[in-house]
Amino acid sequence: MAAPPLLTLAGIRLTFGATPLLTGADMIVGPGERIGLVGRNGSGKSSFLKIAAGLIEPDSGERFAHPGATVRYLPQEPDLAGHDSVIAYVRAGLAPGDDAYRADYLCEHLGLDPEAAPARLSGGEARRAALARSLAPQPDVLLLDEPTNHLDLPAIEWLESELKGWRGALVLISHDRRFLETLTRAVVWIDRGVTRRLDKGFAEFEAWRDAVFAAEEAERHKLARQIVREEHWMRYGVTARRTRNMRRVGELQSMKAQLKAWRGPQGAAAMALSEAERSGKLVIEAEGLSHRFGERVIADNLSLRIARGDRLALIGPNGAGKTTLIRLLTGQLAPDAGTVRLGANLDIAALDQSRAALKPDWTVTEAIAPGGGERVEVGGSVKHVAAYMKDFLFQPEQARTPVRALSGGERARLMLARALALPSNLLVLDEPTNDLDLETLDLLEELIADYAGTVILVSHDRDFIDRTATATLAYEADGAWRLYAGGYSDMTAQRGSGVSARQGEPSAPRTRSQPQPQTRKQPQSRAKLSFKDKHALDTLPGEIEALDARIKTLEAELADPALFSRDPAHFHAASADLARLGEEKTDKENRWLELELLREALEEAGARSD
Repeated sequence: MAAPPLLTLAGIRLTFGATPLLTGADMIVGPGERIGLVGRNGSGKSSFLKIAAGLIEPDSGERFAHPGATVRYLPQEPDLAGHDSVIAYVRAGLAPGDDAYRADYLCEHLGLDPEAAPARLSGGEARRAALARSLAPQPDVLLLDEPTNHLDLPAIEWLESELKGWRGALVLISHDRRFLETLTRAVVWIDRGVTRRLDKGFAEFEAWRDAVFAAEEAERHKLARQIVREEHWMRYGVTARRTRNMRRVGELQSMKAQLKAWRGPQGAAAMALSEAERSGKLVIEAEGLSHRFGERVIADNLSLRIARGDRLALIGPNGAGKTTLIRLLTGQLAPDAGTVRLGANLDIAALDQSRAALKPDWTVTEAIAPGGGERVEVGGSVKHVAAYMKDFLFQPEQARTPVRALSGGERARLMLARALALPSNLLVLDEPTNDLDLETLDLLEELIADYAGTVILVSHDRDFIDRTATATLAYEADGAWRLYAGGYSDMTAQRGSGVSARQGEPSAPRTRSQPQPQTRKQPQSRAKLSFKDKHALDTLPGEIEALDARIKTLEAELADPALFSRDPAHFHAASADLARLGEEKTDKENRWLELELLREALEEAGARSD
């Protein structure tokens, strides 16, 4: 017999002002379940999670928590008031009998000073403290609202590992695709006020969502065609009995009302970039760049060339100096030593992660058109401010809304609208993914891919880096940075590890073109390939070549136009074999490339040690 649910929400309805937010939302959380709660910005995810946590009351509907089940909730904006220290705040979340050591363990792994005063914490530190408080008691149901916000890559990967072994139930909201794909086994989708559930992980969600939209659109077209047929009968089928006529008139009116009430999916943001004239082929060249703040080294003898069309991602732990390095590379800050040369004809547009360019008293219109005009030029065409606002999912009635009243997602979209309206050939994006929903992230990725200029970006979103970056500049240690081809996954394959916390030693050997001081301790690395890896590296090219020959044979067979009519069973079998062999070839090619990159890295490390 299945265990009873720990938490049940049924028929939840919630209205803010005159706008219905939730009109029939349900969720059942069983023991050990891992649920991703997804939906567009403004769909009501955070409100639904607060109802699940028992923090706000719905207008109607039922919330039931199993007697004795413990529920903990991570808010987006935690309140640490009333506590003398971080450790006191975290321990206050423990129940009698909970392990007090958990609080110390979590503070250590989340990079928190246990004795720090809560009033002096940054927004990111407050979020990490709240995360520690939520995790410490190991509740039966853990509700996490954007847990990766303000976490750096080492902390995200640590949290991911911690939650993989979580025994309790987990419901999380996140814009981090990799995080969702790794942790979820079911998805609850809030769409147009109601919920739908998919009993598969997030990796399957987007294909399922698109299929739902396609089925809805087909049903809408079917209803519209039926209305046309009924209206034709009304005009020309008057010989039918009057009682039947009246019934069909009523059915027609009902179908019209149904079609009128149909709400399609919320529109996606329609972003476009204003591109300036082409820059020179060389965009930025740094030679021997060094800079420090007090004892903290930002860059130590860094040399780097960025060419037109490059998409460079800067990655590293919090405190590595990524934002400062961008300022050095773009000429906003003078280095202590070395030179930075900017290419000809550069027009820079920047998105600041702190949203500092937005003044709280500005209205949405003033933020988009600072000069106070009613029109803005974007991508070579002139748009009315109201139309441009709509492209970024702002409603006309929000034109006079002050920035301070906007949600985090709305401020993120507003900053994008400002940055993308500026003519540029160098786009600098510092944490552009914060507070953006998944659909808007998709659009931003497409925009970057189509951008003719150069992009420098800082992000802790591994999937976003993989989809956009052509090169990755990774922090190693003590001001050392190393350039890798490709995105985050390519970097980890070449490096053999992800990003390490700043205060610890890097998990991969430092590999720089410049000589290092002999007194600096070098982390140990793997000396050579294992026998299994070496054998695979030697044999994979032959296996790939054999697969390629079989694929060409099958393609030649399937090119025969008479094959299907002559032997349909053989046609289907050959088609299936072709698809299978293509996937097998791709897997082997990827494996060979990974091993070849590892071999090159090990040889380079060996040459340096000699």
